[in-house]
Order: sequence, then C-alpha cells, then structure tokens
Amino acid sequence: MDRQRNRWFNLGDLRWLKPGMRFKRWIFLIFVGALMAAFGVQMAFGPALNSIWTGLYLLWSRVGALLDMTPNNISWFLGVIVFVLGVFVLVYGIRRLLRSVSEVLFSGKNGEFIDYYLTQRELSQGPKVVVIGGGTGLSTLLRGLKEYTSNITAIVTVADNGGSSGRLRNELGTLPPGDIRSCLVALADAEPLMKKLFQYRFGPQLAGLEGHSFGNIFIATMSEITGDFEAAVRESSRVLAVRGQVLPSTLEDVSLVAHFTDGTSVEGESEIPLARKTISRIELKPAGVSPPAEAVEAIKEADLIVLGPGSLYTSVVPNILVPEIRRAITTARAPVVYVCNIMTQPGETDGYSVLDHLDGLSAHLGKGVVDYVVANQSEFPPEVIEKYAAEGAEPVRLDDNLAARRDVTVLTGNFAQVNEHVRHSPLDLAGFLLNLLQ
Repeated sequence: MDRQRNRWFNLGDLRWLKPGMRFKRWIFLIFVGALMAAFGVQMAFGPALNSIWTGLYLLWSRVGALLDMTPNNISWFLGVIVFVLGVFVLVYGIRRLLRSVSEVLFSGKNGEFIDYYLTQRELSQGPKVVVIGGGTGLSTLLRGLKEYTSNITAIVTVADNGGSSGRLRNELGTLPPGDIRSCLVALADAEPLMKKLFQYRFGPQLAGLEGHSFGNIFIATMSEITGDFEAAVRESSRVLAVRGQVLPSTLEDVSLVAHFTDGTSVEGESEIPLARKTISRIELKPAGVSPPAEAVEAIKEADLIVLGPGSLYTSVVPNILVPEIRRAITTARAPVVYVCNIMTQPGETDGYSVLDHLDGLSAHLGKGVVDYVVANQSEFPPEVIEKYAAEGAEPVRLDDNLAARRDVTVLTGNFAQVNEHVRHSPLDLAGFLLNLLQ
C-alpha cells in the first residue's frame, strides 16, 4: 500500500505525461514562473547581467535615458518587473494544478479539497496510538480516536469462534474476521454507504447466508483470493480508506481456554461465558504463537498504548497472551492505559469492581505494567439499571480504596452515553486519553 501511495508523488513516472491528464501544462507553467522569478532576482541584485538580456538591457537604456534613469536603476527596475511576473506565473500555475486535482477528486470544489488536505495533514501529525482489544468496545474508541490522529494501530484478537465469524472459521478455515471488520469500519474514511455495506447482515431471505455480515464474507473471500489473511485485511483497509491500520494479534489459528476457580476448564471464546463460573486464568491454544512484525513495531514506536475497552477475558487478555506482544508492552516507552468496561459481563466478570478488572489483567500481563486505569463514574437512570440487571449485568463499581493503589493511577470521568445500550462516548474518551500525553 505504501508503494502505491508513493507512486502518486513520483513525478518521474511517465504516466503523468499521458494526453488529457491536464498536468503537463501547469507543471510547465510553474517551471517557467520559477525561472522568470530567478532571472528577476539576478537582474535586480546580481553584479552583472547575463548575455541573454543584453538586447533588452540596451533597449531599456534608451528608455532610461529619456526618463533620466541610471543604468543601475534600469537593471533594478527591469529585474523587479520580471520577478513579479515570474511569481504571478508561478502562483497561477500552482493554482491551476491544484484545481486539476480537485476536479477529479472533489468535482472541482476547491474548498473541499483544501479542507480535506488540511484535515489529513493535521491528523498525520497526531500522536501514535496503539489500541489493543476487540469487540464493540474497541471499535467505539477507534471512532473517537480517528478524529484526533491517523497514526492509529488497532491490534485485534482472532480467537472468536461464535456467530458469523465462527461459521466462516469452521467452513473456510479462515481466521475469524468479525472484530477486525468492526474496527475497519470504525476507522473508515469512506462514504457512509460503503460502511453500511460492510456492516450489513443478511436475513433469512438468503438461505445459507443468514446471520453473516457482508464485511465478514468480503474479508474471508479476499483471504481466499490472496491466500493471506493479513493481505486481505490490508486490501479491505484500502477499500474503506482506513485512517491508521488494523492488525490481527496473530496470524495463526488459536482458541481460548478458560480455567475456573473450581478446577475445571472450557475451550472456545463463545463457550466461556456460558459456563457461568469464576475465571482464574485464560490461555491460548497453542501457546507460543507469533504476532505480525508490524504489531510489535507499532507498540515500540507508540506514544500511547491503550488496552480496551472490551471484554476483559475474551477481547483484551487474548492479545497479551501472544508472548511477543506482551513483551513489547512491558518494555514499551509509552504509557500504558487500561480502559475499564462500564458494565460487568455475565459469565465473565460478574460482580467485578474496577480493581478486580485491573487484577485480572495484571495476572496475565504482570503487575506494574499498567500506568493508568480509566473508569466511568456516570450515574444511570433506574430503568437502565433494571434493563441490565435482567441480563445479569450491573455497572462496574468504583472501589472505596482506589486511591490506596500505589502501582497505578486510577482516573475517573463521565464517559458513558446511553442509547439502546450503555457505551463509552467515543470523542469524550478519546480526548481524555490523548490529554494524558500532555
């Protein structure tokens, strides 16, 4: 993709000279303008005149004699005129060149072209943020972050074995695309219709496709065509004009195994909550898998590393069980932030407080690695509490002894928004996290 992008700016590419491109004339005009401006400076301030201008100089000498001007004044006057004309031609050529680009990309709307350029320029200079997790929580945060920076790397779990992703995984042998598809759409800069297309889920009218999302099928099909899941994600990113990059935490086929406090265990991400038991630890099967090199490099170069929000044991922890990712996080120079869920999750974090979440994370990542925990302190209407209680969930409570923890800084704020479900506010949470860098 980088090679494709660099080709746009390669003026040595002979395709720029194809008829009808409407570039050659303006590039030539820019060249002439720059040449004229340079000659103007030479004529106005140089110690001697070039022989090319001798004829003009003699002519201006006669005019100068009539106007009672000295030769030096004539040279300076002529140089200033040529310089001004050169600058005018240069500016005019640049404007026409930019207009040629805007006519193709923005139907001639120069204002939109300038706004787009300035926005992309500002976003490209934003901080480098690595977000690690999966599910709805991660995609919510990504929607907010992309308004502040385009230097985003989302590292996403591929241990899902339920729903559309699980079916595609079993039938095609591909890695589960669901969480990755959600993150791609969240970071997309494409038209709203394209994003809706990727999120569209087939109904019973199409036998065999019921329950599948179009985006999942697209990524799985692209993986079949390219023979490479990572390439499939990269091509899907191009289709959606993603700000940043989305990477799987590993390209190997893995599953989750949960070990419970009663000594039993269960395998499969979707089966873990159904057991309704207290989790003691999670492991990957197989254990020693490798991540993409880009994921490790992004963590090393990050200005901020964010874990979550998302299901603690089935979205966040699976990523840090990849040894090289865990090692990169523990040795990273960037601050590490854990964004705690707003609500507990039935069968996974029943009754958990903020510090319970942190302890569960630290048991797999190591103590003292997380620098900040961000937790919600918003109050909810009784009807919202009742709705979630019927599903076996409740707000994650703030511990009374939060301030007593010396190994981590706990930060609270009103990050929740209530629609059909309680979710983090994308812009509020993203803005709060980026303020930590200041």
